[in-house]
Formats: sequence, C-alpha cells, structure tokens
Amino acid sequence: MRVLVAIPVFNERKYVESVLRKVLHLHDQVLLVDDGSTDGTGEYLAGRSDIHLIRHGENCGYGQSLIDAFAFADARGFDWVITMDCDEQHEPQRIADFMREIKTDRWDLISGSRYMTDMPENDLPPTDRRSINAKITRIINERYGLHLTDAFCGFKAHRVSAMRRLKLDVAGYAFPMQLWPQVVMAKLRLTEIPVQLIYNDPTRHFGGALDDPESRLKHYLDVLDSEQARIDASATAPVGRPDALPCTCGCK
Repeated sequence: MRVLVAIPVFNERKYVESVLRKVLHLHDQVLLVDDGSTDGTGEYLAGRSDIHLIRHGENCGYGQSLIDAFAFADARGFDWVITMDCDEQHEPQRIADFMREIKTDRWDLISGSRYMTDMPENDLPPTDRRSINAKITRIINERYGLHLTDAFCGFKAHRVSAMRRLKLDVAGYAFPMQLWPQVVMAKLRLTEIPVQLIYNDPTRHFGGALDDPESRLKHYLDVLDSEQARIDASATAPVGRPDALPCTCGCK
C-alpha cells in the first residue's frame, strides 16, 4: 500500500519548515504543491531533495492544487493520498489515524472532521466560518443523504483509484462543493474521523470577494447548484441506440 501525503502551500514560509519536519518524521513520501507563492516558499522547497514538488507559476487555487496532487499520485502508482494544510492547523500525528482507517480497506474517502468530537483543546473558530460551514454541511446532507459533520475540512485520505472516477475541475476554495456531489454519484464509501479544531490565525483571508461572508456563502451555493445541474444534465442526456449506428453492409 503506497501512501502519499500531499500538502498545498501558498505563502507558508512561516510554517512550512516546521510542518515538513514533523510530517517527514512520520512518513517519507511527501508532495508539496506550491501554488504560486511570492514569499520565498517555492524557492525554499526547490532546495530540498527529500520531497516531491509541484510549482505553479501563478496562484491557481486550492482546488487545483488538490487536483494536481491526485494526478501526480495516480501517475506514480500511489494507492492513497492524504491531504493536509501547511498552516499548523492540521496535526501531523493524526496521519496515523488515517493510516489505520486506510488499512481496514473499507473506505474510498476518509474525511477529517473538526466538529465530530468536542475535544477539550479545540479552538473557537471565527463566527462566520463556523456559520457557513454549518449551513453548507446541512444543505449537502439534506440534498445527498449524507451525515457529514464538517464539509470543509482539508485533512482527508483519498483512494486514488476512486478519485480517478471523478471529474474535478473547480480550482478554488469551493472545491468541496464539487467533490461531495460526485462522491455520492460515484457511490464512494465514505467515513469521517475526528481531528482537532485549530485556528492559529483567525484573521487569515480568503482573498477578494470571498473575504465577505455573504459573498463566500453565495459562491459556495452557486458552485454546488452548478455541479448538481451538470449531474442532472448528464443523467438526462440521450444515449445513442445500437440500431442507429451506420450500416456496414455496403448498401446505400
């Protein structure tokens, strides 16, 4: 069983060295996807020989970093990808929890949840982030018959062969709004496991219009609706009939 730990990074020079030290102490196959950093993160990573590295020439988005990580893992024969953030809000020691679930061979997607268990050491999340997460999680559960407790946690383990069945192209932070509907449509086996809720810097920005909570919520809902419309259109698309195939007997 080959497992890759994939870490998207964008301007994480403050944290990346510490995070890498902890992760590499636990696992030796690690991919960093530098999403157009301008703070020296990319240059620092390029100087290391103990990691895999993808560098985007410009900022392409969090979702694109994950999509590229899945493609990298698939091309190099990995069986699983564990994704985690690089801002010290995901604890590297929790990788062992994902590995235990991977070894059961029961799941296609193992999703971390910061709200599944009320851990005493949990931080208080920013009010707008918790509110949006709760609303989106409830809507996804109602639409797709799921029982998620955290629709947005980036700490996950993905079976590579299962992700190959999905068609993911949402490049930004709304990536989960495409992921969950496709997971349901593909009938992937899903579970959640608890991870600690950590907010080192509650003031960190999404960037642009997404810094406004109402605009961010609307964007997420628009992407979710768009993905459902695409699924509906695909389900109702006409299928060619065998008797409509061109004749091959030579008649005119």
